[in-house]
Amino acid sequence: MDPQLSPDAVADLRASVSGSVVLPQDEEYDDARRIWNGMIDVLPAMVVRAGTVEDIAPVLAFAQQWELPLAVRGGGHNVAGNGTVADGIVLDLGALRDVGVDPDTRSVTVQAGATLADVDAATEPYGLAVPLGVISGTGVAGLTLGGGVGWLTRAHGLSIDNLLAADVVTSDGEAVHADANDHPELFWGLRGGGGNFGVVSSFTFAAHPLPAQVYSGNLGYGNMHWHRALTAYAQWVQDLPEEMTSIISFLVPPPEWELGDQPLMVAGFVWSGAEEGAGVELVDRLAAAAPPDADLRATMPWRSWQSSADMLFPPGVRAYWKNAAIDRLDQAAIDALVRAGSDQTWRGTAFDLHHLGGAYGRVAEEDTAFPTRSAPFWLNIYGFWEDPADDDAHTAFIRQVAASVEPFSSGAQYVNFMGAEDPVAQGTVPSVYGKDKLARLTALKTAYDPQNLFRRNHNIVPNG
Repeated sequence: MDPQLSPDAVADLRASVSGSVVLPQDEEYDDARRIWNGMIDVLPAMVVRAGTVEDIAPVLAFAQQWELPLAVRGGGHNVAGNGTVADGIVLDLGALRDVGVDPDTRSVTVQAGATLADVDAATEPYGLAVPLGVISGTGVAGLTLGGGVGWLTRAHGLSIDNLLAADVVTSDGEAVHADANDHPELFWGLRGGGGNFGVVSSFTFAAHPLPAQVYSGNLGYGNMHWHRALTAYAQWVQDLPEEMTSIISFLVPPPEWELGDQPLMVAGFVWSGAEEGAGVELVDRLAAAAPPDADLRATMPWRSWQSSADMLFPPGVRAYWKNAAIDRLDQAAIDALVRAGSDQTWRGTAFDLHHLGGAYGRVAEEDTAFPTRSAPFWLNIYGFWEDPADDDAHTAFIRQVAASVEPFSSGAQYVNFMGAEDPVAQGTVPSVYGKDKLARLTALKTAYDPQNLFRRNHNIVPNG
């Protein structure tokens, strides 16, 4: 415990919350302080595991009274490690995982600690789905506040495009309901501006009908076929209906996939339309243009598909990510991606090319704080290794791939795919949002968090 924190102060905090206050001397401390990214290993002064939403305000007040840096942790899948802080206080919302579904209005209310798996388990019995991410263990809160790219992005947009309302506890402890009518500017900033403006205790989303079984799968290609396959893919996506979302991955597959230990290019897809035959015809067209070495297509429950890549991102994995908006997939860009994939011959790093457009692209740039909608693709370059001895080589490879695609990128960044570098020191926040959105976000930050209590994020600094 920080020597400046008196036992009486800690006792008062314990008395004011229904959850648990975990200190370094407590048996459960190591478990409480551990986060998903194993590369980030710091010692907070305390971890408060919230038992109810009402625990949030006392923790914020305590952090400010004792001038402790604050980290807010939702589902805990943040690659940058913003869910913890050295010598500060961690507000852990992971136990707040309730999900309520209203099938009549097709709305879903989700507490801040819920994961994608929690939401999918609640919505699937009603034939509904909320557009979220691609890994079932991802926390809904962090994913949503940054944007929310996933397997339903082309069909229904980002997670923020389906956000109807949010309940927020601000830095002064006030509970605020934000939607299009109440606190509309805050509602705008929450949709892409990250956790800069308060602690979101719950999210209400619009859900969409989804077949009980979705047509989905992967077409796998060995190295010698990558150029042809990626060229065919670039042509294939030109006129795809919105119901088809696809992601190209370059990786050495994990043993669980039973696809060998050689580098593969994998074209993953989900068809969310009601008529499965239309989806089958579309994928047949790609397979005819570029016959795959492995054809793994099936109709399966949504939750089975949504969790199919979970083994790449287990808790405690060492993680480092970079990303880039890709403006075109011409031959020069294809050559760069093929070269990068050819250089990656081990398990431990990979990169994904997300095809965008569709419903995502129909949202006006100014409607949300999300950085940009103009790029047709977004590249996420990531690591998922276990041995610290691999840190230097794997992070160097990830940086190398990011540098190789700069000629094909506008420079836009997606905060959920950004790694642990300090965004203020690196000067990335202005380039993320651009001048106009940054000015609007800065004014919002100044109004709701003038002391920058919520700074363990890709931080927007308040004026003054």
